[in-house]
Amino acid sequence: MSAGGGAVAQPPRRQASVTRLLAWACLVALLLGALPASAKLDEKLALRDSQAAIGRILGDYRLTDREGKAVRLSAFRGKPLVISFVYTACFQICPTTTKHLEAMVKQAERAIGPGTFNVATIGFNQPFDTPAAMRDYALKQGVRGANWRFLSPDAETVEALLADFGFRREATAAGFDHLLQVSIVDREGRIYRQVYGDAFDAPQFVGALLELAQNAPRPAGTLSAFIDEIRLLCTVYDPAAGRYRVNYAVVIEILVGLSVLLIGFTSVVIEWRRRRRPRAAPAVHG
Repeated sequence: MSAGGGAVAQPPRRQASVTRLLAWACLVALLLGALPASAKLDEKLALRDSQAAIGRILGDYRLTDREGKAVRLSAFRGKPLVISFVYTACFQICPTTTKHLEAMVKQAERAIGPGTFNVATIGFNQPFDTPAAMRDYALKQGVRGANWRFLSPDAETVEALLADFGFRREATAAGFDHLLQVSIVDREGRIYRQVYGDAFDAPQFVGALLELAQNAPRPAGTLSAFIDEIRLLCTVYDPAAGRYRVNYAVVIEILVGLSVLLIGFTSVVIEWRRRRRPRAAPAVHG
C-alpha cells in the first residue's frame, strides 16, 4: 500500500518477458565468452605441408585394424597404397569423401586390375577412433573391398604419422577442420601424389595409380605379366564417360600388327620349306 492509500501498479507481462529474455541473452553471451575460441585451419599452410610431403618415405608406424590386430605400415610395401584420413564422429564430409573414394577405387581396379593396390582409411581422432569405431564406420559406408583396411594409429604416434603425410587438422566446436586429402604411396613407401577435394576427378587419382603400375617392374615370360602389359597399354581416360576404359584403337593397331607379323612369318616358313624340298632327278632315256 502507498502513503496515499492506493494500490501499487504491477508491471505489464510483456515487460517482464522482455526482461527475462535479456537476462538469458546476457547469460549465454557470458558463457560463450568463457569458452576458448576455435582455431581456424590455415589452408595455405596446410596445402604447403601436404605438398612438401611428396617424395617422403613414411615411417614404419604401428596401427590396429578393425578386428584388433596389429598392422605395421611397412606391411603394405610391394604395392601402391592409397591413404585417407577421417574422424568417425564426422557425419557428412568424411562419409561423402569415403563414398567418392570407393567409386574411384572401383574405376582404378577396372583399369589396372583388382588386387594391384591397397587402400587404408585411418582414424586420426584419438583416442576416440578406436578399432570398434572404425569397424562401425566401415559398415555404415558399405565398404567391403578385400584390399581396403580401416585402421587406428597409436595415440602416442598419431601426431608423427600425420606429420609424415603433411596432414593438418584443427579442432572446432563442430569437430575438425582439415584438408580433404588422399595420399597415394608407391610400392617403396614413398608419397607419390596428393589428391584433394571431396569429389576429385578420375584422372588425378586413377592416373597416378596407372603411372605407378606402368613404371613397376613385372616378372617377364609369364602369361599374367603379358596380360598386365596389354591391359595397361590399352587403357585410356574417357572424359565423356568420366572413367577409364579400353582404348579400342590401340587394340586394333596391336591386332593388325600381330596379323602382319603372323602373315610375314608364315610366308617365310613356306618359302623356306619350298627351298628345302629336294628336287626330282631328271629322267634318263635309254
